[in-house]
Amino acid sequence: MIVATAGHIDHGKTALVRALTGVDTDPLPEEKARGISIDLGFAYLRTPGGATIGFVDVPGHERFVRNMLAGVCGIDFVLFVVAADDGVMPQTIEHLHIVELLSVKRGIAVITKSDRVPAARVEEVAASVRALLGPTGLAAIEVLPVSALTGAGMAPLRAGLEAEAGRQGRQGQEGRRFRYAVDRVFSVAGSGTVVTGTVFNGSVAAGDKLRLSPAGTEVRVRGLQKDGKAATGASAGERCALNLTGVDVGHVLRGDWVVDPGLHVPTQRLDVRMRVLEDEKRPLAHWTPVHLYLGAGDVLARVSIRRGGSIKPGESAVMQFVTDKPVSALSGDRFIVRDQSALRTLGGGVVIDPAAQRKRRSAQVRAAQLAALEAGDPARALRALQACSPAGVDLDWFARIFNLDEALAASLVEAEKLAVIGKEPRIGLPRSAIDSVGASVLEALKKFHADSPQAAGLEVAVLRRQCAPQLAAPTFAAILRLLAEKKQLEAAGSVARLPRHVATDNPADEKMWNAVQPILHAAGYGGLTIPELAAAASAREPQVKDFLHRKAKTGELVRATDNRFYLRGTLAAFAAIATEVAKGVPEGKFTAAQVRDRTDIGRGRAIEILECLDRLGITRRIGDLRVMAKDYAGILGEAVPPPAKTAGSKPLTPPPSKPSIKRRPYA
Repeated sequence: MIVATAGHIDHGKTALVRALTGVDTDPLPEEKARGISIDLGFAYLRTPGGATIGFVDVPGHERFVRNMLAGVCGIDFVLFVVAADDGVMPQTIEHLHIVELLSVKRGIAVITKSDRVPAARVEEVAASVRALLGPTGLAAIEVLPVSALTGAGMAPLRAGLEAEAGRQGRQGQEGRRFRYAVDRVFSVAGSGTVVTGTVFNGSVAAGDKLRLSPAGTEVRVRGLQKDGKAATGASAGERCALNLTGVDVGHVLRGDWVVDPGLHVPTQRLDVRMRVLEDEKRPLAHWTPVHLYLGAGDVLARVSIRRGGSIKPGESAVMQFVTDKPVSALSGDRFIVRDQSALRTLGGGVVIDPAAQRKRRSAQVRAAQLAALEAGDPARALRALQACSPAGVDLDWFARIFNLDEALAASLVEAEKLAVIGKEPRIGLPRSAIDSVGASVLEALKKFHADSPQAAGLEVAVLRRQCAPQLAAPTFAAILRLLAEKKQLEAAGSVARLPRHVATDNPADEKMWNAVQPILHAAGYGGLTIPELAAAASAREPQVKDFLHRKAKTGELVRATDNRFYLRGTLAAFAAIATEVAKGVPEGKFTAAQVRDRTDIGRGRAIEILECLDRLGITRRIGDLRVMAKDYAGILGEAVPPPAKTAGSKPLTPPPSKPSIKRRPYA
């Protein structure tokens, strides 16, 4: 259990900790000379039951509230100290505000220096303390008068602390990754960089590889100590010292975090719920500069309130912080806000989304999502979030801001019966939503093919706008892949189509095919350019070009160059010739000229066709030579190569160099 003191300067906080633990938490010479605490002090008490209580003694002077704030982050219990002679003082009230804003609900109110005043005065101060605590979350805590000097009241105080330590148990720590707030940094001769702080979540052991955040430096835990003694590990709710390798002492600051690498996601925008203290004289306005105390750190920030609004004293609202430099935070982290000069506490609250975005598509949707995240419990938050997130839930983001390890995150997704779509990011969607999108896609494609039978398919971007504009493009693409895996559609490049849809399966294209197929067959290996083919078919060139490209997607035609297409069977016969040539040369390496000699086409044309076979993976070029890389039959179909020419004979299957052009009208 981690216990912090709170209270006005010179009210006996340090003496109280010394009486409980025997440790003087004011070791600095300046603290000795001035008789006040300046920085944080630390001490430990081991109870008879074996529990360890870690004390954080905070300074009470108003000039050192920054140090006090670094010490009370992550505490479980507060010793709220008020001196019997002075009674309630200004820093008593400010420290109470801070403890309340940090949502600390367990503690003991201690009336110190009770030996210095009459019993009536002790009762008077105790009554004022009860009245002060009445409206707060600490209203029910015990009020104990003590004297650190005489020992009066110390036994009941110690017994109360031991009982609380025995009951201590941080809830919801299963399945959480390691996270540790740094509040002191120093160097030890022979060991190097040492940090002390509080373990917020998870556990740590020597040898662990972690990340210093927000800097991002990779570090390794060389060793650790608890209560000044070497330890094998530490877990949530404990204070410990970590000896880190991989970082110099000058590159670690109070306020840094040592975290599991998966939690290192620095941010400069945080969506929060902020409460302004009742005794503030004016509302907190949009873009007010403030000091934001988060964890053990202090950073300058601007208050961003929607539509330039404000938050009245005593009220709370959802708003955003824009920080001057990156910070590390998680959903549920408590924070304190002080004015620009850091002299007055304005309020505080809780982080809702540490990965806030500057632009919001829908204010209504975002408000519902933030309300869902405020549920606090990850299971309830996920349930509410998926109900108000039409684009689905980014599961990696969700697991990160709630600090869920892979197993716990997966169990929550399974419990909510969400389907996981995509990889980066992984989006969680209800299965019913995916089925609905899938049905809309198939219906849209069916209608598109009926309206535009000559089109190869519908552009995916257009399909998304029609069927699921709320989904991000990667999520929609992942749903299309699921449909393709089920053979319900085909996706090629940027278009999607129904299976077995042939863009040329219509009367007009059938007529075009009947016209150009025999011309291409007669052209043989020499082929025809698009203008030549259009002239031979008595058709318009743009019309022929569009048809050839669409027909090539069916596999019956193959594009060899931008301007020349071949029948699949023609290329299969050419590949058969290349295969036969390869069998007759050393190591199967042949030249373009050797294939050309079997076809009676020019070397340039032979090279064009071979380059096409290279792209299909049938041949592979090695310098000026080629080898057969794959069986052409599996790609182009079976073919029988024509017999080789004999000397003085004509080719047995001579393709004409140019077809005769018949001027029969097309269309």
